[in-house]
Amino acid sequence: MSSPVTAPAPAARVASVDAYRGLVMFLMMAEVLRLGAVHKALPNSALWGFLAHHQEHVAWRGCSLHDLIQPSFSFLVGVALPFSLASRAARGQATWVRWLHAFWRAAVLVLLGVFLRSYGQKQTNWVFTDTLSQIGLGYMFLFALGHLRVAWQWAAFAALLVGYWAAFALYPLPAPDFDYASVAGLPAGERPTGFAAHWDKNTNAAAAFDTWFLNRFPRDKPWTHATHNKGGYATLSFIPTLATMVLGLIAGGWLRAGGAPWAKVRHFAAVGLALLASGYALDATGVCPNVKRIWTPAWVLFSGGWCFLFLAGFAALLDTGFRGQWAYPLVVIGANSIAAYVAAWLLKGFVVESFKTHFGPDVFVRPPEWLNRLFGFDLFDPPAAYEPLVGGFAVLTVFWLGLEWMYRRKVFIKV
Repeated sequence: MSSPVTAPAPAARVASVDAYRGLVMFLMMAEVLRLGAVHKALPNSALWGFLAHHQEHVAWRGCSLHDLIQPSFSFLVGVALPFSLASRAARGQATWVRWLHAFWRAAVLVLLGVFLRSYGQKQTNWVFTDTLSQIGLGYMFLFALGHLRVAWQWAAFAALLVGYWAAFALYPLPAPDFDYASVAGLPAGERPTGFAAHWDKNTNAAAAFDTWFLNRFPRDKPWTHATHNKGGYATLSFIPTLATMVLGLIAGGWLRAGGAPWAKVRHFAAVGLALLASGYALDATGVCPNVKRIWTPAWVLFSGGWCFLFLAGFAALLDTGFRGQWAYPLVVIGANSIAAYVAAWLLKGFVVESFKTHFGPDVFVRPPEWLNRLFGFDLFDPPAAYEPLVGGFAVLTVFWLGLEWMYRRKVFIKV
């Protein structure tokens, strides 16, 4: 990762893209609120149950708000590429320099993802399922596609989906007496059945590849799904992730092109609804289940539809002449997404412990009495149930203030 650099003034950035990226990064950083822990302490609350559900990944098939973070982040990498290519061309940067930078960026993203997944481990944890690693593995292909016409980009998108679907569909199913517990598979009632079983957890084509590939790297003990991959994630998911980035690449080209802002909004919304319906249909008919953890083709279409709809919404609110001051907190986060991503991984524990060191171990258990008097009742009752929420809010506040300090000084960390 490069050093902080002085970037163009914030006004030169695309507000809708920064705000959408800011929402994505906020949802990721907001994991520190630990809404699931609050719901566990208040199990009868429908509100906390709903919020907790959307801050967790679904077990396998389906979608929550939290599941849309990674596809949105990947989609926005594609959206930004046409602007980056045009900027470098306008500066007269040599073609070979652009390719060298793309290679550098891809390598840094892959290795940064490995580094973050190795945090707290006894040795380097050579896995490639982190969001940054997945983007890095496909970035050179995305960069190449960025130089082609949109028709070829759509053709590449279709080839990626069809080819990845075929790889799973042709991979043989386990024997009827297969021991799914040996690979930390899904419980019997949750496993996909029929043709959809080709996309079952840890018994699919991508899982077989990881059993071979990830054991090529140094480890203290052999890599297995049962001990190292209970979530069912796969290295080869970078291939359909690339398809998601290609959707972003196409959207970015449309966003950068001339034309009326509202026409672009309608275009994004129409494409988003079509993709959403296509992904839903593939899942409903059993042709391909909608599974984020292995990034099935149905998931590419379904999540890509949501990405287009989110982009349409932000473009409508920020690129059509409306006053956009409300989005400032999101723009601050989105303009420094790499810094926000790394901070969320590495610094949240440090911030929590710092608060407890300087303000006492119970700082997040009970709010100050003056705050209760201000509201006229105990703000958190029972107070211990809300400790994760209060502590998480404190961490988010510190993170945002740091990002806002960087934004005001036009300091942006880029790869």
